[in-house]
Amino acid sequence: MEKDDKSHYLIYQVLQVTLEEGEMIDIYQNKGRFLYKYAGSFLEEAAILCFEYKFGEEALKKVKIPNTIGQRPKTFEIDCLVGDNAYEIKWRDATTDGDHITKEHTRMQVIKDAGYTPNRIMFYYPNRTQAIRIQQTLETLYQGAEGHYYYGDAAWDYIYEVTSVDLKGILTKIAEENRASKEQ
Repeated sequence: MEKDDKSHYLIYQVLQVTLEEGEMIDIYQNKGRFLYKYAGSFLEEAAILCFEYKFGEEALKKVKIPNTIGQRPKTFEIDCLVGDNAYEIKWRDATTDGDHITKEHTRMQVIKDAGYTPNRIMFYYPNRTQAIRIQQTLETLYQGAEGHYYYGDAAWDYIYEVTSVDLKGILTKIAEENRASKEQ
C-alpha cells in the first residue's frame, strides 16, 4: 500500500482528514475487507465441518442446482446438503438491497421445487435498521417456503442440536487462549 496512488487524499484533506488519518483509514478499510471475507469463510467452513463430523460423506458441500425459475443466476449453490435439508450458511448478512430479497426468494423456491427444505443459518444478525428489515423479510420467506431460518443464539444452538458439536464453545475457547497468550 505504500506505493499506492494517494492522489485521492486531496479529497480527504478537503474534508479535513489529515494525511495520517487518511493512511489509517485506507489501511483499516483494507484490513476490514480482508477480515470480513475470511472471517465469514472461516465460520461457514467450520459449520460445514460440524455437519461432516456428524453425517460424514452424507453431508455434501457446495451443491449447485439449476435455476428453474429465472435466467439469472443460472445456478444456485447450496452450502451444505444433508438428506433433504439444504443449508445456506452465513456468518452475518448486512445486505440492504431489494435485489437480495428477490434472489433469495427465487433461490428458496428453486431449492423447494428440487425437493429440498431450505434452511438458513446465520450466526450474527445485522445492526442496521434496513438490514434487519431485510432479514425479517427473509425469515418470513423461509417460513413461507416451509423452510427454517436460524440466527444468533438459535443458529449456534441448532448446530449443536443437529451435529453434537459445540461450535460456539470451541471458538470461545480458542479466542480465550489467544487472548491469554497475547497477555503473557
